[in-house]
Formats: sequence, C-alpha cells, structure tokens
Amino acid sequence: MNAFQPARLRHRSPLFIAIAGALAWVAAAPALAQDSPDAAPASAEQADSAVMLDTVVVTANKRVENIREVGASISVIGERQLENIGASSLADYAALVPGLQVQSDGSPGLTSISLRGVAALSSSATVATYIDEVPLGSSGIYQAANAFMLDLLPYDISRVEVMRGPQGTLYGAGAIGGLLKYVTRAPDLLDDELRVGVGLRSVQSGGNDWNVRVGASAPLQDDRLGLRMSFARNGLPGYTDNEVDGAKDVNDGEQIGARVALLWDGDAFDLNLGVMHQRIHSDGRAGIALDPDTLQPLFGEFTDRTWQPQPFSRTFTLTSLGLDWDLGWGDFVSATGWSQSETVSQLDSTIQFGEIANLLLGLPEPGSSFLRYGFDLDKLTQEFRLTSKSGGTFEWMVGVFYTKEDAVQSQFAWLGQIDGSPLPAPYDDMFGTLALLEMPSTYEELAVFANGSWRIGELFKLDAGLRQARNDQWFSQNTTAGILVPIGDFPGESSEDVFTWSLSPQFKLAEDVLLYARAATGYQPGGPNVALPGMPPSVGSSMLTSYEIGLKSQFADRRVLLDMAVYRIDWEDIQVGVSFNGVGGLVNGGEATSEGVELSTQFRATERLHFGVNGVYNKATVTNDFEPAVVPQTGFDVVLNSGLAGDRIPYVPEWSWSATAEYGFSAGAGLAGQVGGALRWVGDRVNGTTQRQRVTAPGDPSTVLMEELTPPVPLDSYSALDLYAGIGKGAWEIRAYVNNVTGEGGWSSVTRISNELTGVPVQTVAVPILPRTFGIELDFRF
Repeated sequence: MNAFQPARLRHRSPLFIAIAGALAWVAAAPALAQDSPDAAPASAEQADSAVMLDTVVVTANKRVENIREVGASISVIGERQLENIGASSLADYAALVPGLQVQSDGSPGLTSISLRGVAALSSSATVATYIDEVPLGSSGIYQAANAFMLDLLPYDISRVEVMRGPQGTLYGAGAIGGLLKYVTRAPDLLDDELRVGVGLRSVQSGGNDWNVRVGASAPLQDDRLGLRMSFARNGLPGYTDNEVDGAKDVNDGEQIGARVALLWDGDAFDLNLGVMHQRIHSDGRAGIALDPDTLQPLFGEFTDRTWQPQPFSRTFTLTSLGLDWDLGWGDFVSATGWSQSETVSQLDSTIQFGEIANLLLGLPEPGSSFLRYGFDLDKLTQEFRLTSKSGGTFEWMVGVFYTKEDAVQSQFAWLGQIDGSPLPAPYDDMFGTLALLEMPSTYEELAVFANGSWRIGELFKLDAGLRQARNDQWFSQNTTAGILVPIGDFPGESSEDVFTWSLSPQFKLAEDVLLYARAATGYQPGGPNVALPGMPPSVGSSMLTSYEIGLKSQFADRRVLLDMAVYRIDWEDIQVGVSFNGVGGLVNGGEATSEGVELSTQFRATERLHFGVNGVYNKATVTNDFEPAVVPQTGFDVVLNSGLAGDRIPYVPEWSWSATAEYGFSAGAGLAGQVGGALRWVGDRVNGTTQRQRVTAPGDPSTVLMEELTPPVPLDSYSALDLYAGIGKGAWEIRAYVNNVTGEGGWSSVTRISNELTGVPVQTVAVPILPRTFGIELDFRF
C-alpha cells in the first residue's frame, strides 16, 4: 500500500471479414490510379502538406511559429494522422514521437509517460500537460499525477504538440522532462460545418465495440461570433480474462468526451470560452499473470488472477476563458482555467494482504483484499502575459502565473474472506478495515517569467528566458481506522522558491538549415511528506539541467526533411518512492544522467508517396546510490535503498525507432484515398530500479546483519506493424485500420506482487501492448 499511488480460440468475426475486404479493395485502388493521368492527392489538405512541408505551425513557445524556425525539439501529430490509425489513447501514437515512452497500467487514463529518459520515479509527473493555454493535472505530490496522465480522447483535436527537454521557464512546475500539448479545433467564423461518424472495433481474442462522434461549427453573428460543439463515444472492447471466477473480457470500458466552444473575433480583442468534459470507465484492467521467476503466463494467454474487481473511472471537466487583446505595439493575453477531476482506482490486494486472515488472525484460510484510491482535484490557473509583435529585431514576453489546487486523496484497504464475503464476527469489525484515511492538501504557486529573442542580422538569433516561482503547500494525513497506518491526524506544510532559466543560440547555415544549441532547467515540486517512520517531514524539488545541440534541415527541393539532436541531461535530488511492509513515502534519492541522440526524417518521393523514419538512442542511468530511508524496528533498523548506482531508469529503452509510409491516390469517378502504415520497435527495458533492504544494528548502519537485493523485472523488446487505408468522395469517407497486424506480444508495464507478510513474490502482472485490433470508420461531412 503506497501512501501516494497506488488463452482463447482465435476466430474471425464478421467485423474482421468486412475490414479485410475493405483493406483489400482499397489496396487495389492505387493500381487503377496509376493509369490515370489526372490522378491527384486524396484531398487539398494532403496536397498542401505534400508541397509545403515547412509550414507546420506550433504554439509551444506561446507564439504562433513555423516549427522549422524554433530552436527546440518539437514533434507534431495532426488530426489526420490520429484519425488514420484509429487513435483512442496516448499509447496509440507515442511511437510517432522520438523519445516519448508510454506505460499503460491496463486502461486509458492509467498512463505514465516520460521524455528523453526523464521517467516519473515518484508520485509527480515529469511531463506537463496542457489543453491550449491551460495546464492540467496536479503540481503537488498527493494526486498521483505520474500515473494518471491526461489521456484525452483525440477527437476535435487539431494537433498534438510534444516538446522534448525541460520547459521550466515558460511552463513551470512539472515540465522537467518536456511538454504534451493538445490544441483544440476553433469554431469556424465563416462556414457551417457538420460532421457525423460511426465506427466498430474488434480486438484479437476479445470483444467488439462501437464508437460514434458528432461535431458541428456555426457562425452566429456577422463573422464575429462562432460556436463549436462536439460529442464522442468510444467503446473499449475487452480481451483479458480472470482465472479465479472465469470472467471473460474483464477490461472492457468506455470513453466519452464532449466540448462546447465560443469564439468572438473583435477589432481589438478576441475572446474564447470553452467547456470540455471527458469520462473514462473501465470494468477492469488488462493484465496477464506471470510466473515471478520465468515470466511465463501462469494461466495462458491474456489471463489474469484476481479475487476482487479492479474498476477504474476518471471524470474530468475543464472550463477555460481566453482573451487576446491587440494593443497595436504588442499583445496582452489572459488565460484562465478551472478544472475538476475525480478518479477512483481499485486494486486487488489479496496477494499482498490476504494472508493476514490466517497468519495473523488465525482463521482457517487466507482472505481476499482490495485497495480503493480516490483522487479529487479542483485546480484554478490564471496567466497574464504581455508580448511584443512577432518579426522584429527583438521579441520579448513577460508574464505572471498563478495556480491554486484543493485536493483530497482517500484510501480504503479492505480485508474479507476468500469468497469476497466479510470476515466472521468479531473479526470483521476489528480487522475488516485495514486502513481508512484521507489526505486533504493544497498547492498554491505564484511565478513571474520573461523571455526574449534577439535577432543579429539575418543568420543569428539568441533566445533566453527565466522564471522565478514560489509554492506553498499544506496537507494532513488523517487516519481513522486500520492497522497499516498510524491512527490520528498528522498535518504538514512546506514552501519553496525555485528559479529556472533557458538559453538558446541559433544559427541559420542556409535558408533551410538551422543549427541550434539549447541549455535549460526544469523542476519537479517537492512538498510535505507522509507521517511514517523513517520518512523525512518534507521532500525538496527535483532539479534538472539539459544541454542540447540540434540541426533542422530540408534539401532536395524540400523533398527531404532531416532533424537531429544530441543531448545530455543531469538530474539532481530525484524524488523516489520507498516502501516497507506495503506502506511508503518519498525521499530525495540522488542523481541520474540521460544521454542520447534523436533522428527524424521525412521523404516526399513523389507528390503522392511519403516516407518517414524516427530513431532514438537514449542511455539513462542512476549516477549514485539513492539516499536510504531508515525505518526503526524493535531491536534493529531497516535501511532501504530504492535505487543503486548504474541502474537503468525504468521503462526507458536504449534503442527505439519507427518508420511510416503513406500513398495518396485517385481512383476515378471522384474517388480519392490513401493507404499507409507504421512499423514501430521498442528495445528492452526494466520496470524499476534495484531495491536493497538491509537489517542493521540500531543506530549503527555500518553493522549489516542481513541484506536482500531485489533487481528490477526485465521487459523484452517488441515490434508492431500498423496499417490503414481510406477512400472517399465529396462528403463521405470510409477508413479501415489494423493495428499490431502480426499480433506481436510485448509488455507495456510489469509489476511484481509479493506477500507483504512473508516478502515472498507470488506473481508478476504484465500489461500487454494492444493485441491485433481491427477497426472500420465511416464519416460524413456537410
């Protein structure tokens, strides 16, 4: 219990036959198109992107900029790409972004991400998440932000921007590893638009489910006021079973998203108001029970073993208000956001705590147990900034940022009989509740920041930025029942002042060749710690410094795009979790480095045929033994190290790459479409760092009575092939996709589960990458 977070017969369904037929028919269409001298790309949008590869714009630096002129590593995934591959979560498109790693815990919304080896080793996220101008998720350490990254259903999303490397000067707390930014579609002020779509999805050895989406945009007043509304429902077919009760497809679920946006385009100012709501619900988690020694499935392919249900739900609502005021000589921007999120995550903990029933209470057989976590967060953000007009010799930006969070984490640990019924009296009243606690917390931050860009002639530019921030935090650990955590109220508070900076010289070697260097810092806020033996009263911020040299180039008449970056990251005062007897807290562990090379290429062989390759080498390791936590016991001390020098950073492969290809065609009679695919490969990883537990003489850590090392669990490399095709005419389009075509097996995450009384590992639970998945989508636009 952590005080912070917590084989079937294959068959061919009618959906599979329909999709296979659609793919075969569309794949034949390019051969017909080759004989047509009037063949054209699938759409005007595709034609533009083929000819003007250098016109992709981003807002990651809080200005609208050409991505080819930004001295930083940025990737953009467009709406069309998300549609083609049938993306419904971060895991579906992570391989398209160099250096981005996504670990799923078995459901959309149960997601951890890292960039460039800066993985979340504590309960705080290392990658900041924004929707347009508004940050999402908690900056504090009590909402398990590392495990609940915003997994936005990518509908009504114009693009996803990913900035690699620390973004502390512009985005502050939590952007220590980079930034994930969702850019939504704006209302159309000129034309009416209506889009309706339906689809079906089928998972290998699992079920089928459907999705539906509706989007509409309408000008309301003299090309000044526009309204946009959208709704999407995405079914998540299950594919894992439970050995204990024989239940099938236990991890099925549903995503629902809705959005309303108003845009006023005035002479002097623009005003936009938006409300977004999303709900994720999963009946269970995708898990496979493995033998803890051999790591082979205990009960066959896609089968887990749990005695208690493991539902997950997350509800999120964001209200945002933006003002952009043209002052003539500059622009004043106000961005206000208010978000609410409610998360409930239940885990089966029978293996960990079930034997309390027989070993401690003397009952004839072990019991069953579950842990239920609740996370409620209200977050208010306000940013004001004043910026110069773009294009001058000196561009500048100054701003102030404020955020206030009110949050509650609740934990309930239950113990019952193995069949799920309560313990017999009087044990139920005495021990049925192993722990019941709430941890209310507040986080308040005020920051001022400034950025400048100085152009020296036509070839040289120097960017610099700084940010000074202060956060004040309070929390209380209020335990009302149980035997796992001390009973009582234990408040704590902390304050921090943090300074971050960035510096980036940029030199244009030629019209289409940019050489840049970038040095930048970022931080991960600390906070008051839990009240447990051996835990410090508070943990400090993790600080990180990144050094990067990059090249952005286009050549061969702009048919070839080549980007490269070499970087080194030094990470200090890392926040890491330590646990003893199933209960844990945080310490500032130590240091780590991440060194790597990124390569990204695009090649436009013809106006219709495009190729792309991304490749990453990343060596991320622990530099020194993490700081130990000392837990006093009767007659001895337990000294815990949660990482040792030379350990690899969890879930960071040394090598990973992806290759993409797409061909656009015309098939006569006004039909046009595209076929494409992506091959992705992820190298071997580990699921954690080495855990060392020493038993020492009281107050004398040099006298080691016993030592136990627990190495991390290895994850093998895997590859997966995704294919898609689409064809349409005028207002309609049909698309089909097959993800993980070959049904490749691979693990997204693994967790070792041990008996907390005996310390014996009983099983390992692995979350697989999504098995072979078929989908077909039909869209109408009016």
